[in-house]
Amino acid sequence: MNTKIIRTLVRKEMLDVFRDKKTVVIMLFIPVILYPLIFFGGMQAVAMISASMKEQNYRIVVDAADDGAFARMLAEKGKEQDGGNAETAEETAAKQDEEENYTITLVDAGTVGDYEAALNDELIDVYVSGALQNGKMEYDIYYLSSVTNSSYAKNIVTEAFDEFREVLTKEKIREAGLDVHEILEPILYEKKDTASSEQSLGSIMGSILPFMLIISLMMGTMYPAIDTTAGERERGTLETILTLPVTNRQLIISKFLTVAAIGIVSALLNICSMGGIAFYMYKVADMQTDAEAFEIGRFLPAILVCILTVFVFSLFVSAVTMCITAFAKSYKEANNYITPLMLVIMFTGYIGFIPNVELTQTMAMIPVANICLLIRNMLLFKIDYTAIAVVLLSNVAYAMFAVLFLSRIYDSEAILFGDGKSGMQLFEKRSNLQKGGVPTVSDVWFAVALTIVLVMYAGSMLQMKFGLAGVFGTQLLLLCVPLVIIFYTKRDFRLTFGFRKTAVRNYPAAAFIVTGFYAVNVVISTGLAGLFPDSTENVVTVFDKLMSGNILAVLFVIALAPAVCEEMLFRGMILQSMKEKYRVSAAIGITAALFGIYHMSLIKLIPTGLLGLVFCYVAYRTDSIYPAMLMHFLNNAFSVIISCCPEQVRRIFPIFYQDTLRFGDVLLLLGIGLALMGIGLYILKKGSRRGRKEEKADF
Repeated sequence: MNTKIIRTLVRKEMLDVFRDKKTVVIMLFIPVILYPLIFFGGMQAVAMISASMKEQNYRIVVDAADDGAFARMLAEKGKEQDGGNAETAEETAAKQDEEENYTITLVDAGTVGDYEAALNDELIDVYVSGALQNGKMEYDIYYLSSVTNSSYAKNIVTEAFDEFREVLTKEKIREAGLDVHEILEPILYEKKDTASSEQSLGSIMGSILPFMLIISLMMGTMYPAIDTTAGERERGTLETILTLPVTNRQLIISKFLTVAAIGIVSALLNICSMGGIAFYMYKVADMQTDAEAFEIGRFLPAILVCILTVFVFSLFVSAVTMCITAFAKSYKEANNYITPLMLVIMFTGYIGFIPNVELTQTMAMIPVANICLLIRNMLLFKIDYTAIAVVLLSNVAYAMFAVLFLSRIYDSEAILFGDGKSGMQLFEKRSNLQKGGVPTVSDVWFAVALTIVLVMYAGSMLQMKFGLAGVFGTQLLLLCVPLVIIFYTKRDFRLTFGFRKTAVRNYPAAAFIVTGFYAVNVVISTGLAGLFPDSTENVVTVFDKLMSGNILAVLFVIALAPAVCEEMLFRGMILQSMKEKYRVSAAIGITAALFGIYHMSLIKLIPTGLLGLVFCYVAYRTDSIYPAMLMHFLNNAFSVIISCCPEQVRRIFPIFYQDTLRFGDVLLLLGIGLALMGIGLYILKKGSRRGRKEEKADF
């Protein structure tokens, strides 16, 4: 590859990016100026609010049958906070510096009337009632959590009650002629934190730094990615560049390196800015307290790994961002596309704030989360070289795949210059839409997002409240989404859902394939159950609850309804629309992945994804959705029968009820499964409308 051409293209991309002042602002203004302003401004605001709360006058009503004992305690507490008990002016000033300076006004209960109305009108802050019950005083504290003064006054009253209880306890012990110290303190203990000052600081930074790092990288790469893809297309310069004597690969690499470099610089500036703030906080604490100094050299491994993660994550996020913005035709459209990615990265980055989430081998493969957990572990001095290697290599691998996908995008003139098949028509005026065809890819992605949201919220609520009937309601929701979209956009109903006749021999072929794959999937699911026991237990628990009904009703809801509704969504609208836009192999892969993700379970992701792959392939080969519906029904029906009729099935197939599989069982299931699938594929090949040449061309 000609590196000279790539260097020239990189310089050209850099000039184009830095002509946009927004990039410079994002890179320099936010980390260098905005972060310190936010930090110091926030500290000042918190200090001012805290000071004002400590100097307030709190109006408290005590309506208790305790001869005014607690009211006197509150009055004394208010005088103490006001410095009334200090002997000299100097002592009073010192006390006001160290303690709170609020005052307490005891309001007569007779002047209040309705205490709830007085609290709501903020005439009083806390209302305390008390009565003698079974020989003990029982108090109730009424306050408004929505009002800051009332919440703060509640804390004052609670502290006063603790002191009041302690005073009364000591009095009763003395009255009994016992030693107060011996009774109340039969043992002594002292808390000694063995964590070093470096570990304490690392614990704090380990939660904050990773999140800030990924956000800064995302912000640093977002605008350059938009500018080098959608911005260039909007300016009309993409066509000119493609006429130059450079290959698409050279063009992609130059754009990718430009965005990644800007992201790295932006992230390093953010790290320096946050490091400066942390160093300032440490110096202030060191001057004001006798805190133990820490050795900056102990953080050197964490700093080096952090820099490495900046590089690899910049590669990953740059490639992914460019893949998304490459589909946009303008800055506005690209910003709309990038927003969901930013939300996903932000929410995933919160994993660093969650305690007890460890960097396991599985977590080390999850993008964004693995970076956050790795940096947190390094700052806590938990060094695992295997985890470091897995995290770094996985991010590089994901970046490479994204770059390869990006190169495929730039090889497609239909994507680069638009062919009318990707724009969202759902929000167009219906009278402007033409009849026929299948939904656009943008409409399909909107349908997928809407479906997942409906299943997460409405579907889960239906299932929790109505059980099996709620599952059927969820399936109807799945069906309603594509039907509404097809109706509004005037798409061809039969073409979109793949309702076409197919050869009769394709149905037994589909039955053979799904039966064989069910046996293979038993091996896969059993292996995954050993890796994710908690997730497996949750799935089994939910499934067993659904199996408690009548077997015919269960078959209808669990087997037949998904075979119709889910297939019309996935092998219907999604697959048929994807085939119009992408190569068949890509369309099948995307549809299968969405089918696995839709089930929203870690243990079911791989099995259902592979199952979706098989369904898609059969639907493509038969050019009809009906065989896929049959396969879906049979697959779910097998599970229902195994769960509802354990005694009968166990006599014939005891292997399905084993928690672990022996090596011989694995070979048996794989052998039977692959043999049945081979028979089905042979029949399918004989009955398919498509020839080998066409299939090879599509794949």
